[in-house]
Amino acid sequence: MILKIDHLGIAVKDMMEARRAYEALGFRIEAEHDVPTEKVKAAFITVGESHLELLEPTDPTSAIAKFLEKRSGLHHICVLVDDIEKSMAEMKAAGAHLLDETPRIGAGGCRVAFIHPKSAAGVLLELKQA
Repeated sequence: MILKIDHLGIAVKDMMEARRAYEALGFRIEAEHDVPTEKVKAAFITVGESHLELLEPTDPTSAIAKFLEKRSGLHHICVLVDDIEKSMAEMKAAGAHLLDETPRIGAGGCRVAFIHPKSAAGVLLELKQA
């Protein structure tokens, strides 16, 4: 079951510049993580029950670096689920194209999996189980 929007992932070229911009708007960075599996640095801003996740690539071959070659800004929407394997199986049975066949470890050690944008009206969808 989908519980809520967990975060919106925002691709940034320069984390320090992005931090300054968001902090100038009154937001506060509450957590930072290096995510070697995704080749990114992530910074989280709490907004009510959800978060903004700023993502800076740490390697030119990362998905975020490739995304930034063409555009910037919103990269993905992440929804919190209670059972990631069950959610993945249900979405796959409904015809969704999963980018991950099994969950992987994301920021903060959470289990995550991605759904191809073609299956979500052009938006990369991340499933997250805390």
